[in-house]
Amino acid sequence: MTEAPSVGQLIRKAREAKGLSREKLAMELKLPLRHLEAIEGDDWAALPPGRPRPLARQLAEWLDLDLEYHTGAFRILPGVPELDPPDPRQERLERVVMALLTAASVVVVLWLVVPGPSLGRKPPLNHLVALSKPTLPPPPIASSSPYPVLGELLPEAPLNEQGTLVSLRALDTCEVRIESATDLLGQPQSRTLRLSEPWRLRVKGPFTLLLDNAGVVNVEVAGRRIPHGQSVGESWTGRFDGEGRWLRPTPPDLPEGPPVPDDDEDGSRP
Repeated sequence: MTEAPSVGQLIRKAREAKGLSREKLAMELKLPLRHLEAIEGDDWAALPPGRPRPLARQLAEWLDLDLEYHTGAFRILPGVPELDPPDPRQERLERVVMALLTAASVVVVLWLVVPGPSLGRKPPLNHLVALSKPTLPPPPIASSSPYPVLGELLPEAPLNEQGTLVSLRALDTCEVRIESATDLLGQPQSRTLRLSEPWRLRVKGPFTLLLDNAGVVNVEVAGRRIPHGQSVGESWTGRFDGEGRWLRPTPPDLPEGPPVPDDDEDGSRP
């Protein structure tokens, strides 16, 4: 039993049968001569990685070498065997399936994104009436508590028929006294403020505010901050009119002092 020829021997015999030299075949295929010599000598390690099978198939097709008849010889070549050519019917089926999936995806996206009226559904009549006549929620009721209400949307009016709004917030203990001629039959209101304890109240008419530790109290009257400028431990008395305006005392005129003597030309004093 004779041994089957190798791929290199088959290519060499096919080349010789056509009367081609190695140099001429290498020139026609634009193939380095050393590669052709390595193929005919079955020296596949001398070829670049991944090139033995493509080069052997190219030479076989050029030399009209029947690959189907010598399948066993080509099967033992190093490298990954070439895949079978794709089936046109299989490719057409895959394209049709992909087109159907794409169309279904577009329909689902439109159904999720486009609102109902765009797809032909008419909104109910009461929905149209609600859109044509928007209603606003009623404003919140102002708190009557002397303490601020957390989450109150609208601030209290600084002046109304109940009087002027006075807001006090202490950072430490402070005695507060409010004297008004029209509030509580002329009886003053007193209170001890403690840490972060607010006091908000309404005072009618002119009034006087007295603080024994003014440096730790923030004062607001009729929505305006009162910068009394007192330090911790100092007392302060502020007078306000019926509109909540601070009646600041007029500072007395300073007495004129003796004139300051001028220096001599040489800088010395007499």
